Amino acid sequence: MTREGDASQGSGGTVGAPKTLAEKILSEHVVEGTLEAGKEIGLKIDQAITQDATGTMACLQFEALEIPRVKTETAVNYVDHNTLQTGFENADDHRYLQSFASKYGMFFSRPGNGICHQVHLERFSEPGKTLVGSDSHTPTSGGMGMIAIGVGGLDVAVAMGGGPLYIKTPQIVGIKLTGKLQDNVSAKDVILEVLRRLGVKGGTGKIFEYFGEGVASLDVYERATITNMGAETGATTSIFPTDERTKEFLKRQKRENAFKELKADEDAKYAEVIEINLSELVPLVAKPSSPGDVAKVSEVEGTPVQQVIFGSCTNSSLKDLMTVAAILKGKKIPPSVSVALACGSRQVAIEMARNGALADLVEAGVRVLENTCGPCIGMGQAPPTGAVSLRTFNRNFPGRSGTKDDKVYLCSPEVAAASALAGKITDPRKLGEVKVNTPGEIKIDDSMIIPPTEDGSDVEIIRGPNIAPLPIAKPLAESIEAKVLLKVGDNISTDQIMPAGAKILPLRSNVPKISEFVFNAVDPEFVKRAKENNGGFVVGGENYGQGSSREHAALAPMYLGVKAVIVKNFARIHKSNLVNFGILPLELANPKDYDSIAQGDTLSLPEIREAIEKGSEETEAVVGGKNIKLKISLSKREREIIAAGGLLNYTRSKAN
Repeated sequence: MTREGDASQGSGGTVGAPKTLAEKILSEHVVEGTLEAGKEIGLKIDQAITQDATGTMACLQFEALEIPRVKTETAVNYVDHNTLQTGFENADDHRYLQSFASKYGMFFSRPGNGICHQVHLERFSEPGKTLVGSDSHTPTSGGMGMIAIGVGGLDVAVAMGGGPLYIKTPQIVGIKLTGKLQDNVSAKDVILEVLRRLGVKGGTGKIFEYFGEGVASLDVYERATITNMGAETGATTSIFPTDERTKEFLKRQKRENAFKELKADEDAKYAEVIEINLSELVPLVAKPSSPGDVAKVSEVEGTPVQQVIFGSCTNSSLKDLMTVAAILKGKKIPPSVSVALACGSRQVAIEMARNGALADLVEAGVRVLENTCGPCIGMGQAPPTGAVSLRTFNRNFPGRSGTKDDKVYLCSPEVAAASALAGKITDPRKLGEVKVNTPGEIKIDDSMIIPPTEDGSDVEIIRGPNIAPLPIAKPLAESIEAKVLLKVGDNISTDQIMPAGAKILPLRSNVPKISEFVFNAVDPEFVKRAKENNGGFVVGGENYGQGSSREHAALAPMYLGVKAVIVKNFARIHKSNLVNFGILPLELANPKDYDSIAQGDTLSLPEIREAIEKGSEETEAVVGGKNIKLKISLSKREREIIAAGGLLNYTRSKAN
């Protein structure tokens, strides 16, 4: 059920008016602009994180800014994506990242220490702080009462240099939780219910703030699952209040001094309120191949399953995997199903080894992988041809698993465990009560998190031969005329623009090499066409660029000469990344004009630089003898970035 609120809600309100939790934290961190929904603000950033798939480029970009030391309160460089060392590239990047962290003032989480979001939740997240990360699932820390936002690596580099993070002020949408989850219905089912109602773009321009009596029934691990996968709705972030459950979590992590009780004011108003009765939820799955294609397990029950994988930053906590171990203990996986598991952190793996749960899993027939993202990012464990794979992950875009015709379902650990035993999709409520014995005391061992040196001036940066010079875009031309290189449909993900996987991910620090794979899964001839035509345009439909924050989906097309992307509308992070790398993001004023543009057409943008600099909200494209109106939905700062040829050029000019 949804009710509409005051049109001014979510914009900060008047002075002294009751505030939502998100408004409180945002207002404490605004350094430019005012909290007015849809208007651009600059936020002071307290913490920053990078990971190796995006972090190598972010670190190269930070070096290009020529700032001697990271300026955020806390910055952590994680290695959790590119850990499969089939060649020298990943290992070389890890050495580069470690030396960079030491020199510039970052903590370094070594390979094997765990997934950035899980480790950060355990060891660094703090209520009331702001966090940016070069990974779209950075909102995981919203489960700890943080404003945690996923952005492109260049935005993280600027934030690490002390610059504000610029975003459009989101609407604050309240999600009221009542009741309590049934046995074997989990937090994953809560966020799948949100996706069932809103779809993969229903959160665009919004912050989801959870409140209500049902919040107290969820621990921090469960809250983090919900905030993590809120990214799949397109939301800027999601956040929970803090309470005794938060304090309990921090106490177990020996970080109780970080606790701060935070909640919305009693009469705080939201732009909209969505109500979810936890008692009424049932086990859900997201069907192939979209996180938004959600159905009840009962609707697909009995579907044969060939692969089950537990893990990812969504469901690899101690609570999740102890639940899986309790379900599988004393049982055997049938030979028709391949089952694998990746702990979210070394802390989780150590606890499960100490209490015997890991042995129970191995005895059941589970293959234990590294404490990394692994299969979620397409780094190993690709399913067989045409097989159904059940995963406790957050994304199931086509081919993301590494198998072109994959049939990946997303589900809770309970659904995955019950289905692994049965060899078919199964409602976990049939298991009856599952007794989970979560350890009361946790061993804290941060020996694989290396603190930065006090003075990094003498630290030598180690660069492997795969690390190529950073390409820089040229300033915007006065007018542009070029071919339409590619026309695509709705919901194109960054996985489809710039694929991941074991073959491509190791090239993240080498833009010339990785650019050879742009749109490879969509049109293998795209790169050849781009080179033959010295670049051009890409045309798309709704929600273009959904999914991962990977800036290579903008950086590599820029390297190939893509001048502008013209679509019906964009996903938030990808639009920002296009701006950051000097590619014009333009929207069709009339969506029906999409049908008027064909791949191979010559399209011109006359006097486009003047339109950008003058602040015009519309411009005209000439294609096939017809004039088409395009919206220029950019802030004054974004226009200056585009004109300069990207954020690096802009930041350097400002510094000078």
